[in-house]
Amino acid sequence: MHREIFYWQAGYCLDIDKVKMLQIKPMKAAIFREFGGPEKLRYEDVPIPSIGRDEILIRVKACSINHLDIWVREGIPAYKLTLPHISGCDIAGIIEAAGQDIDSRSIQAGDRVIVPPGLSCFKCPNCLAGMDNLCESYRIIGAQVDGGYAEYVKVPAINVMPIPEDLSFEEAAAFPLTFLTAWHMLIGRAQLSPGEEVLILAAGSGIGVAAIQITKLAGARVIATAGTDEKLERARTLGADEIINHTKEDVAQKVKGFTSGRGVDIVFEHVGPATWDKSLTSLAKNGRLITCGATTGPEVKLDLRHLFMRQQTIMGSVMGTRKELLEITRLIGQRRLKPVIDSTYPLSEARQAQERMLRRENFGKIILLP
Repeated sequence: MHREIFYWQAGYCLDIDKVKMLQIKPMKAAIFREFGGPEKLRYEDVPIPSIGRDEILIRVKACSINHLDIWVREGIPAYKLTLPHISGCDIAGIIEAAGQDIDSRSIQAGDRVIVPPGLSCFKCPNCLAGMDNLCESYRIIGAQVDGGYAEYVKVPAINVMPIPEDLSFEEAAAFPLTFLTAWHMLIGRAQLSPGEEVLILAAGSGIGVAAIQITKLAGARVIATAGTDEKLERARTLGADEIINHTKEDVAQKVKGFTSGRGVDIVFEHVGPATWDKSLTSLAKNGRLITCGATTGPEVKLDLRHLFMRQQTIMGSVMGTRKELLEITRLIGQRRLKPVIDSTYPLSEARQAQERMLRRENFGKIILLP
């Protein structure tokens, strides 16, 4: 372990020369200097981040791609960021150095760690109540702050977790954002119960892959949609009970057929306008629609009469809590949940990796390797 480059507390070794050398050395990163398409991504030399007293420096070993990376590159209004910017929300790597206020008994150089995508203060009322995804200063790494499309990234030391022993870096980078988001949607917000029926849209996406597994783990029935028969067959191998090719079949009609006309208890929605009407039509009386995204746009129409007459509920969801991520990590370590990796790309091909996602060719997570 490279402890000679660690900022130790009093009584421990500190090699100033190596620390200074690390800080002035350039690193490779995939950055964008202006908003726009994937062609804006550039593979360049940039300075290694300088860490503060309560921060750690991580040598990135793997970073997965999310749709959020694409929205941020295109210039999503919700996130105010400084250009140039480094994307990347799902990061796995090795601790390289730590600020002088870090307790070396809990964090050491050489430790294999996951960076949870949500950065919380763990001091505000919401954090203290266990709702750290509602933190007053909540930020998403790779969105509001520089992320993992780089050889190194810095984060507050309180915002890292150990990687289960037998998990690879690629697997560790393939689950935090998607599995945490899906878990919070289904378990935390929608209160999924055994025996319920769930419609999961875009089963081949990272979040769809996670949702299928979580729903089955909870003892519920999965109806999954995708745009190709190949993706649907792979969804079956993950546990989907019924499948719908949305390019060939009417989703709402198929759902009604699978449920004897009743509809599903939960619609797992993250697509937006392109699927919204069918999602609501697929929902049973007293059903819950839970949404976390708007891949096809931010605005939808809603007939309030339909909503209140059928006593349905529409819920929003963002990321999840640290407690939930700890539970997910434990289940993944036990192989009761499984990260699904579509493909890996060198960091220098970040543009090509994002283009694969934009073409909807992936089933599971696309991983960048610095």
